[in-house]
Amino acid sequence: MTTRLNWDDTPVFLAVARTGTLTGAAEELGTGIATVSRRIERLESVLGIPLFARHQTGYKLTDEGEALLPRAEALEDAMRGFRTGVKAEAQVIGHVRLATAENLANPIIIPALAPLLDRHPGLTLEVITDVATANLHRRDADLAVRMVRPTRGNLSVRRIGTLGFGLYGSPSYMATRTEDPDGTALANDRIIGWSERHAMLPAAQWLERTLRGKAPALVTTTLSAQLAAVKADLGLAILPHFLGQQEGLQRLPMELGLDQQIWLAVHSDLSASQRVRVVADHLVETIKRNEDMLMGTRPETPH
Repeated sequence: MTTRLNWDDTPVFLAVARTGTLTGAAEELGTGIATVSRRIERLESVLGIPLFARHQTGYKLTDEGEALLPRAEALEDAMRGFRTGVKAEAQVIGHVRLATAENLANPIIIPALAPLLDRHPGLTLEVITDVATANLHRRDADLAVRMVRPTRGNLSVRRIGTLGFGLYGSPSYMATRTEDPDGTALANDRIIGWSERHAMLPAAQWLERTLRGKAPALVTTTLSAQLAAVKADLGLAILPHFLGQQEGLQRLPMELGLDQQIWLAVHSDLSASQRVRVVADHLVETIKRNEDMLMGTRPETPH
């Protein structure tokens, strides 16, 4: 007789995937380690695939387990909605992982999260700013806010705003700078640029074209370091408008043509997830509310 799939094994699978150990899963579920192990083995037997690789340090999802994870989370949402009915619309419960750039997370997104968490006390968030390793297709994150449109993976993508950039300097630096007599752009300025390993950034390419072989006075590998250098009167740097204005810096009246689109990407398997949807909606609202500031038309602190 063929063993039938037991839907109650889904929370066990998710608990082991999230904690990485039988002990952690047992504590989360309020059951015994042997029960957790037996139900994982039963689930693997019914599905006919290995869901976890067993190591001395714990349980790690196999490729088959990774592929099953979003479907199990979707089932978790559906089961929770079935149990709680209409009440589930008012109470979003679960964990959401958001990947974004640090220069958007710290000044824009994180300060706007309090109302979201106040409305949904059962919601927990993980903000991942190390975007180099956050891959939605691998499920490193559930959704992302990015400056470059993702083109790979099973994703739902939409544009939610625009981020403007300008050349900024400190007030004291701007007070002493002089224009070049022959009109050569930035000929007499100290420029803060990007290191060679960031040469593909639009700002780095703009500086290379404009400086025509002149080396920047200082190169850095992070936007925060460039901001610190500008505030220290070291020269001009290309900064997001909202960041330059928040710090009381002055903008050079020069259009750079470097404005970047802001994209919201959600793993397609999670598009109907209630917890992911409320976070995505909140992000869209936050970016729209700060639209003028992101484009540099009003120097306000995000709210």
